[in-house]
Amino acid sequence: MKAAVFEKYGSADVIAVKDVPRPEIADNQILVKVFATTVTTADWRIRASAFPGIMWLPGRLMMGLFAPKKKILGVEFSGRVVSVGDKVTRFRMGDAVFGFSGDGAHAEYVAIAEDGPVVPKPEAVGYDEAASIPFGAVSALVFLRDFARIQPGHKVLVAGASGGVGGYAVQLARHFGAEVTAVTSTANVDLVRSLGADHVVDYTQADYTRGGETYDIVIDTAGTTTFAAAKRVLAKTGVFVPLEFGAREIRQALVSRMTGGPKVVIGVSGDSREDLAFLAPLMESGELRSVIDSRYPLGRIADAHRRVESRHKTGAVVVTVAPASVPAAVESGIRAA
Repeated sequence: MKAAVFEKYGSADVIAVKDVPRPEIADNQILVKVFATTVTTADWRIRASAFPGIMWLPGRLMMGLFAPKKKILGVEFSGRVVSVGDKVTRFRMGDAVFGFSGDGAHAEYVAIAEDGPVVPKPEAVGYDEAASIPFGAVSALVFLRDFARIQPGHKVLVAGASGGVGGYAVQLARHFGAEVTAVTSTANVDLVRSLGADHVVDYTQADYTRGGETYDIVIDTAGTTTFAAAKRVLAKTGVFVPLEFGAREIRQALVSRMTGGPKVVIGVSGDSREDLAFLAPLMESGELRSVIDSRYPLGRIADAHRRVESRHKTGAVVVTVAPASVPAAVESGIRAA
């Protein structure tokens, strides 16, 4: 099969599409033909070894100190089940699915445990859109629901509201009954309004800390603000939730827990099947929709990495791996191979 492989850390030029063995599945696994995947911020940071601050050494120890341990990136995917293990009961061949792979989704096939983070794709949602949901939407869900403890009536400010996580944070905050203020650039004001933001601050024209509003939650999805700035507008019981954090934010989280006033809350998002199952009905109903910045074929995945690394993308950068409509004869060949 074709896969995007990187054998050393570096620029996007280290990525090359090569022929590699197709995954062999265990009795409890399914084999998914990948129709679409994405290049996420996590993929860029791993490929470039661009782990922020004090996370660099732990990141390298986890991913490979001198060279990457796992040479195929890709944390989210959508596609069709083309083979099932003998003990699999939740899926059948031909099922359309989406989910987290952890790694390896920048390839034509990926193997996933049936009880892992993979669920049926909503019928009303395209493969490109489904592939762009898991990383961004689950991150937004976990940080808002589990870390910030969002409640109906809360006033929430989303910094980086047009990014790969921010757009979902706007939509999910509205879903949870919050009043949402989105901070974005001039070019994306209409976009974040269309996602449900009650108020929009164009950071090129105004400073959100000078608007006179007070918020229960300030969630920074892209490293665009600081606790010092957020404290000016946080309620006494408010929380600042930075998705990107280093030594400063860790220290602030520890200190703020021992003092009065606003708190810094940090954590790491998971990739659970339950969270995907929570999101799927919202996708089906249209309450949660994808924002796609751009699409690249697998052969141009290095360009997709460059787009993500620019830090100027709006939404997800999708990589199309195979046509979404695969003839039955082709799938029969896949199953027989």
